[in-house]
Amino acid sequence: MAPRACKVPGAKDGSLKSQIRVPYPFALDRCFGIITSLMNRKKISIYDSTLRDGAQGEGISFSGNGKIRFAERLDAFGIDYIEGGYPGSNPKDMAFFREIAGVELKHAKVSAFGMTRRASSSVSEDPGVTAMLDAGTAVVTLVGKAWKLHVDDVLRASEEENLAMISDTVRFLKEQGKEVFFDAEHFFDGYKDSPVFAMQVLNAAAAAGADAVVLCDTNGGTLPDEVFDITTTVLGEMPLLLGIHAHNDAELAVANSLAAVRAGVQQVQGTINGFGERCGNANICSILPALELKMGYSTVGQEQLRELRHLSLFASDLVNVRHDRKSPYVGRSAFGHKGGMHVDAVQKNPRTYEHVEPDCVGNERRVLVSENSGKSNVLLKAIELGEGVKKSPEEVGEILRALKELESQGYAFEAADASFKILIQKVLKEHRPFFELEGFRVIVEKRGKDEPCVSEATIKVRVKDDVEQTVAEGDGPINALDSALRKALVRFYPGIAKVLLTDFRVRILDPEEATAATTRVIIESSDGEETWGTVGVSENIIEASWEALVDSVEYKLFREEEQ
Repeated sequence: MAPRACKVPGAKDGSLKSQIRVPYPFALDRCFGIITSLMNRKKISIYDSTLRDGAQGEGISFSGNGKIRFAERLDAFGIDYIEGGYPGSNPKDMAFFREIAGVELKHAKVSAFGMTRRASSSVSEDPGVTAMLDAGTAVVTLVGKAWKLHVDDVLRASEEENLAMISDTVRFLKEQGKEVFFDAEHFFDGYKDSPVFAMQVLNAAAAAGADAVVLCDTNGGTLPDEVFDITTTVLGEMPLLLGIHAHNDAELAVANSLAAVRAGVQQVQGTINGFGERCGNANICSILPALELKMGYSTVGQEQLRELRHLSLFASDLVNVRHDRKSPYVGRSAFGHKGGMHVDAVQKNPRTYEHVEPDCVGNERRVLVSENSGKSNVLLKAIELGEGVKKSPEEVGEILRALKELESQGYAFEAADASFKILIQKVLKEHRPFFELEGFRVIVEKRGKDEPCVSEATIKVRVKDDVEQTVAEGDGPINALDSALRKALVRFYPGIAKVLLTDFRVRILDPEEATAATTRVIIESSDGEETWGTVGVSENIIEASWEALVDSVEYKLFREEEQ
């Protein structure tokens, strides 16, 4: 419906109020309030869709209890809206809505997601709409078609019927007292195909009383300048509360979300870590720092932003996927410096190679060491590990030479800080071993075609004047060796009982040598409070693993001595 010129009662000629053009039948005072809000407010509402849209990503699945824990964590973090799921699609989502109703959230509102009524059906009897009501949430998010292509080829309905489906469903849900967000699916593609039809879709939702209309880049292929221009045009024609929902198929979801904010939207939808179908959704972990630290908007607040990395890690742990170390802001590598020139500059002024301070998002600066390192890397890394405060330039040079020699043999210390600490001690002749190996034997036995392999390790170690020999079984030869080693040492060092291997990675360094190739093993260990990495290299995978295991245990024992 085309906008018409309207004059707000009591408005003086020439004032802003006297110039407002609004789409009938919007209330004039409501429209003016929205315009004033757009001009003055700096708050951007954050709508998290991880539990629904994010869960549609390949390899992403939340347990029932996990959904509740995640919602509680989002609430504590300061997220405004939490989309709990699609109650009409599966029992797990409906169970979530029943359980979350008994949880006292301090800040966030929970939203149920659904679709408009079906074509040629009554909205009050539509099972999807009924399921949204049964979810019992104060907020419902409704998706409808904004691309004529989908109306013709997917719904196979007329344009008039599609608009009626939208307006009927929004109006019905508003009559039930719900806060209603309308997601205009494929809006940007639809607008480029037929601006008139796309705007009619928005008008239908707005006229029926939708509290906000969300522009969706559902295929994820729109460019940021297109998002900005189209969103600006929409706001120029319809002064209403707008949101943005972007997918990442062209790796532009974050950029498109920020472009929409710059154009004037006040709600951003996305998922933690960018989880989502195909290439994912707009990553809230990248959007929040950009809005708070770079664009001058308020979201969760800068103090809460310091918990961002912890939230990101929590989400990955909850769905049992490896956290993306290269993720902007929150990844382990986000503030990792490896090149000698970079490290030297960061030492003098962190702003030279860091666009924000790491602790603003709960991260930390890391100095990486490799064959590309200079003395600055080595010295700063040594200081970081508590080993470099009094080191002379000659000692640092000696460490650097040893480092480069070992890396030429296949060692890599970027993910093995604990092994690098021990290397420093050995080079400077400050290393004191906590035990000595007398010998070990590992047996892998298969007792029948249909029987599983059995791994057994026997180990003999000397601790001062005592000799301990133990045997242990494991899921594999390395697990058995690890169990036997800790079993042998726990009498002397009880803290070893807390250490667990959390990751085990193997890389063949010269595959052209086939089974005689050199193998690098990286082990990640944890005692529940700290996590550390160690490395071993050998032509024998068991020996490489043993080397990494020894470093892991000795690092734990060094840490206990320091405390």
